[in-house]
Amino acid sequence: MRGRTARKTAEHRLTWQAASLLLAYPNAEQNERLDLVTQLCAHLPPEQAGPLLDTAAALRALSERAAAQQYVDTFDLRRRATLLLTYWTDGDTRNRGMAMLTFTEAYRNAGVTPPSSEVPDHLPVVLEFAATVDPIAGAALLTANRRAIHAIGLALKDENSLYAPALAAVTATLPPASDQDLGWARRLVDTGPAAESVGLAPFTLTVPPRRSADDREPAVAKGLR
Repeated sequence: MRGRTARKTAEHRLTWQAASLLLAYPNAEQNERLDLVTQLCAHLPPEQAGPLLDTAAALRALSERAAAQQYVDTFDLRRRATLLLTYWTDGDTRNRGMAMLTFTEAYRNAGVTPPSSEVPDHLPVVLEFAATVDPIAGAALLTANRRAIHAIGLALKDENSLYAPALAAVTATLPPASDQDLGWARRLVDTGPAAESVGLAPFTLTVPPRRSADDREPAVAKGLR
C-alpha cells in the first residue's frame, strides 16, 4: 500500500510539472520546455501522459509568435479561462487579496518565498510548487481550488482549446468532483464570478512570467527534487 501511494504521488508530481510547463507563456525557451514535458511523460502511464502530449504536440505545431498570441487570447484577454485561481472564487473583490494569502503562506511555510514575477494563485506557479517543492501542501492547494480548476477546464473544453487536455490531466490528479462541484464550475463559466493583487516577495521557477521574457531571465529547468 505504501509503495502504491508513493508511486501515485510521484506520478502526480510528474503530471503537475508537465502541466505547469505547458501552461507557461510561450517564449524563446518554449521548445526546451516541451522537450522536458516529453521526458517527464516517458515516466507516466499512457493514459496520464496522453493528454499532456496532445497539448505539447499542438504547441509544437505553432510558431513562437502564434503560440504566444494564442496564449494571450485564451488566458489574458478573456477572464472566462483565466489561470488566476482566486478570481474564480472571489472575483475582483477585496476578498481576493486575502484569498491569495493562503497561497503565499503555504509557500513560506514550505521554506520558500513566492516568485516576484507572478501572482501566487497563478495555476502554473501552484502546479510547479506542488511538483518541485512540497507535494503535500501543493496537493492541498490544488484540492482546495479544484472547483476553479474544473471551471478552467470546462471553459477550455467549450472553446476546443489546445490547452484543454493539459487541464484534464491536472483534474485527473485531484479528488473526483461531485455533481455539486461540477454544477458550481459550470455556473461560474457561464456567468462569471461576482470585478487587487498583493505584493510578492522568489522561489526559482522553470515557468516564465506571462508578460515578457525581457522582464526576467528564465531559470534553468530543474525537474523534480
